[in-house]
Amino acid sequence: MALFYAHGVPIGYTAVMLALMASMGGFIFGYDTGQISDILLMDDFLLRFATCSSATDASTCHFSITREGLIVSLLSIGTLIGALLGARVADWLGRRWAMTAECVIFIVGVIVQIAAEHSWPQFAVGRLIGGLGIGALSAAVPMYQAETAPPQIRGALTTTYQLFITLGILIAYCFSIGTRSISGSGSWRVVIGLGILWPLILGFGILTMPESPRWLTVKGRYDEARISLAKSRGIPMHEVDDNKFIHRELEDMQRVVAYEAEVKAGFLECFKPAHKQLYRTLLMMTLQMFQQLTGANYFFYYGATVFQSVGISDSFVTQIVLGAVNFVCTFGGLYIVEHYGRRLPLIIGGLWQSMWLLIFAIAGTAKDPTTSKGIGDLMIVSACMFILGFSMTWGPGIWILTGETFPTRTRSYQASLAAGSNWMWNFLLAFFTPFITKAIKYKYGFVFAGCNFAGVVIVYFFLYESSELSLENVDAMYNDPNCKPWTSSRWVPEGFSSRDHVIADDGTAQTRDMSPTEMKEPRAEKV
Repeated sequence: MALFYAHGVPIGYTAVMLALMASMGGFIFGYDTGQISDILLMDDFLLRFATCSSATDASTCHFSITREGLIVSLLSIGTLIGALLGARVADWLGRRWAMTAECVIFIVGVIVQIAAEHSWPQFAVGRLIGGLGIGALSAAVPMYQAETAPPQIRGALTTTYQLFITLGILIAYCFSIGTRSISGSGSWRVVIGLGILWPLILGFGILTMPESPRWLTVKGRYDEARISLAKSRGIPMHEVDDNKFIHRELEDMQRVVAYEAEVKAGFLECFKPAHKQLYRTLLMMTLQMFQQLTGANYFFYYGATVFQSVGISDSFVTQIVLGAVNFVCTFGGLYIVEHYGRRLPLIIGGLWQSMWLLIFAIAGTAKDPTTSKGIGDLMIVSACMFILGFSMTWGPGIWILTGETFPTRTRSYQASLAAGSNWMWNFLLAFFTPFITKAIKYKYGFVFAGCNFAGVVIVYFFLYESSELSLENVDAMYNDPNCKPWTSSRWVPEGFSSRDHVIADDGTAQTRDMSPTEMKEPRAEKV
């Protein structure tokens, strides 16, 4: 039965559950991201892995910039490799079994970390292994959600991936402040060890969800694809054969699969100008790069250290405040992406983020925050306001676009490249941030402010509005030479008058009957 209706289309309970379950992949990443900032300041961790003048006094311990950068950033090297391989593994095993296998890899990484005694390289290698699982999940999860969620609520459901990242960060902060008083290695081992629970939930839970109907269609398993669609749409099994929505979506997918069988797409097609393939590959790799260059992970990876440096007596508490803002405001992102599309939130969000980063940098540069409480407070407020904007726009928005911008025939390749770009820049920022902050301190905020503004320019001139369209129609829109990014919100397939008309279509529109050959011809824009 339908759980509710969106634009008159039934949405099933399963659609919501699969989005939440798959988003545990985001929780795993968020939890791992959030814990490292606080663990780096824990006494036992410092005594074991840092350079110390006294073997019993943590205040004499410190990490070299290189060692701290490697401990934090080796996770990102693993995620880069995992992201490049993850989508292809999902093509081979299926979306669900791939996620289960990737959870096992992450658990192995956690075990290597908590088994480390005094060898920081072992701990760093454990993060590298865990990163392989996280990176693969980052490619598979948005792809699975985009392929399985009804297009009417695809944006909101895919946003749950980012929502769970923020929840994971917040939970890690809370656990860290709860365990820091534990004597001995329990202060950090408990926090890291609890990370095993989340992949267990995802690894087993995702197998109770339906497989991606698009993957099933590619494999020729049409009956299973029909059932998968029915479950996510809340259509009773006895109505499947006669339901217009199921027929329309399955026919669209079969038509696209037939076309893709003709063109025999491979990895190299991602870089061919035809059908805007190179355009889309570079666009999403660039947007994923700019998501990292917003500066969000500057606060998430090194936030405790940053706030400690501005004179905050308990930087752990400040981290929790920042994490809570990040999590709560992401709920606003669920509303924004469904009501205002993709382009406008990214443009406004980028400008908002740039403004608060400028304030952060100007305040920290104008006066020493350790001697001026007002300046320190202003910098914390600026960081929170920046996170408010990021969590509602660039945080969830880029992952949504990664799942819905590419055509089915090359989606796994391009999703891997896009996610790989994210993780490569994640590594570069994680590793080089200690060096940069030592050299220019809070002027780093000026760099991030400029990157946010550059991201806005990229979105305005190159990104197409893909909300409320099926994945097949998103592909058609990018191939329409009459459609420009700044007019794309008015684009609809041939035979429709508006995007609401597309959603409410009863399955009789002529676009559904196009042959694979006809798909090559551009569709006209209706304004």
